[in-house]
Amino acid sequence: MNPAPAPPAELSSDELAQMWRGQAKWWHAGCYALIATAIVVSLIQPPGPHGYLPTIALLVGIALAYTLFGRRAIQREGSVYAVAYQLCAWACILTIIVIDPEFEAWLLFFCLFPQIWATFERGPALVGTGLALAALFVATVVPADDPAGAAPGALVSVIISFVLSAALGLFIHRIITEAESRACIIDELRSTRAQLASVERAQGVQDERSRLSREIHDTLAQGFTSVIALSRAATSALDRDDVASVRERLAMIERTAVDNLAEARVIVAELTPGHLQSRTLVEALARLTETVTRETGIRVTSSVEGEPAPLGGNAEVVLLRGVQEALSNVRRHSGATSAAVTLAYEPERIALEVTDDGSGFDPITTPPGFGLDGLRARAAELGGEVSIDRGDPRGTRLVMELPR
Repeated sequence: MNPAPAPPAELSSDELAQMWRGQAKWWHAGCYALIATAIVVSLIQPPGPHGYLPTIALLVGIALAYTLFGRRAIQREGSVYAVAYQLCAWACILTIIVIDPEFEAWLLFFCLFPQIWATFERGPALVGTGLALAALFVATVVPADDPAGAAPGALVSVIISFVLSAALGLFIHRIITEAESRACIIDELRSTRAQLASVERAQGVQDERSRLSREIHDTLAQGFTSVIALSRAATSALDRDDVASVRERLAMIERTAVDNLAEARVIVAELTPGHLQSRTLVEALARLTETVTRETGIRVTSSVEGEPAPLGGNAEVVLLRGVQEALSNVRRHSGATSAAVTLAYEPERIALEVTDDGSGFDPITTPPGFGLDGLRARAAELGGEVSIDRGDPRGTRLVMELPR
């Protein structure tokens, strides 16, 4: 059974949003701290023309506006809260500047200007900064005793403030935009990786099914075919009252069933084929040909050319399966009386050839069966190939070549 896929990780965009929500408390603390500092400064310095009360009330009004609208604007809950807060806060600070020119209003600029950029997108933030500075210019110049003389200095201050504020705000917005873009890219990568993992799991399941189907066809199905053929032969011998032949066929059925059981256990354990356990490939081929000869009466011989050498488990499994498939077809379809298995160890390749003297078939007009397709797929996985054609002078010739 395949393990269940892991639950999807939290989106990076959600993590980024959660991080910004976590940073909001510092925005709140900083705003309230600056307002409190402004109140303390207003009480320390000499009172304005209208006394302390109007200035303190307006500062409290800024704090109240932030509590009602500003906090929600910082959380990006809606642009209406940002507009409401900025109008209230700038109305209060401009009124303070008009009624109390000596008040250190610049203290609140440290929170009001950043809040414009924190609560609006880039375009509205630029407009808001310009409008705030224009209003500040008017509130500074108009009440002055000499407006014409105060205008140049105030204008230079407004321009410098706008450039610095816009530069800082655009820089911060660029960082935020890049962070959001990277979060989206990470989310897309995670999604793509999850899709690829799903596809790989599905492909793995399909490959495993194909492997098992080939293993079952090359082992259990052929073993059951042998059991059926031997049981029919035993029945025929029983009809002739040939008890010795019946006992011999029953013994063969038992050995075939034992071998099939071993193969089934090997498939489950994903080990090497039963014929290869504790044997070399050459020994396994000799045992296999002897078994086929004994069970079918077809004289099967095996020979080896070159110096045998270990090939690795996969290559030896594929070669053994090739012989099993070829001999199974000889047994079921060819009507042959003899067959030969030749294994050639060459410097660059391993060549397996299985021939018989049966009726043969036309490989062009006769479609290949599941066994041959599976055999070709096994060989292709190792960079080899399988060919099948008519024998000379008759029968069938199957050749499998694998690279060394």
